[in-house]
Amino acid sequence: MHTSQKTSALRVLTFIIIIVLASSTSCMHGKQTTQNISALPQEVNTSLTVLMGTKAELCCSPIPLTNVVLITWEIILRDRPTCKISYKEDTNEITKNNCTDERITWASRPDVNPELQIHPVALSHDGYYRCQMATPYGNFDHGYRLQVSVCPEVTLSPVKNRTAVCKAVAGKPAAQVSWAPVGDCVTEQEHWDNGTVTVWSTCHWPDSNVSAVTCSVSHLCGNKSISQRLLPDFRDLGYSVSSLLIICYVKLCLFMVILVIVGCIFFKNIDDCR
Repeated sequence: MHTSQKTSALRVLTFIIIIVLASSTSCMHGKQTTQNISALPQEVNTSLTVLMGTKAELCCSPIPLTNVVLITWEIILRDRPTCKISYKEDTNEITKNNCTDERITWASRPDVNPELQIHPVALSHDGYYRCQMATPYGNFDHGYRLQVSVCPEVTLSPVKNRTAVCKAVAGKPAAQVSWAPVGDCVTEQEHWDNGTVTVWSTCHWPDSNVSAVTCSVSHLCGNKSISQRLLPDFRDLGYSVSSLLIICYVKLCLFMVILVIVGCIFFKNIDDCR
């Protein structure tokens, strides 16, 4: 009865959800090992978010390597065959199957450190990674649902009639855009094939007292704010549209009169020369 309860406890499926966003992820396997293997869950799943361009290190279960017979990393990426990297302890043999991405490697010698290293992390590394450790006490799996985060490029551009456009280009996940002061705004998104999203917000401020605005973009990478002065519309200059048309008409007439006078003087000089 006691053995049955222990086996049942070992088969408990443990889900751990973690979000990590840093310059790199690391796990220091040697400092995390435990001698009480029977207390470890046989399966753990972790959700992990890593910034594109950084280095990620994925850990196996914290089991002393002296008790491990076989270590296998199973890597499932979108639109690719499943990759398997294995290390067999008794023969000190490493095998690879369908593994062509040179950015995914052992972090060190697998007989010393079984961590998997991804460097640099790319968008194509979105997927599921699982370390399977076979021991005399059973198999222990540690899986990672890896999501790659991309920082968006943020721009703010003023356009005519007291309007501005704020863009967060090619971010993953989609960024959030807000304005200060609040105006009459419309926000749209465009999804790209690589999983990134461009968000742009077009905002209008009819109140002539608003001369400068700030666009704030929130993202897992961090927050960014940009300020810009608005371009005035015609009404801000104190002229009506009809007044501006009259001014333009008068200027055009003056230009034509000057052009005629210059032309007359030019042709008169030609006649005098003859």
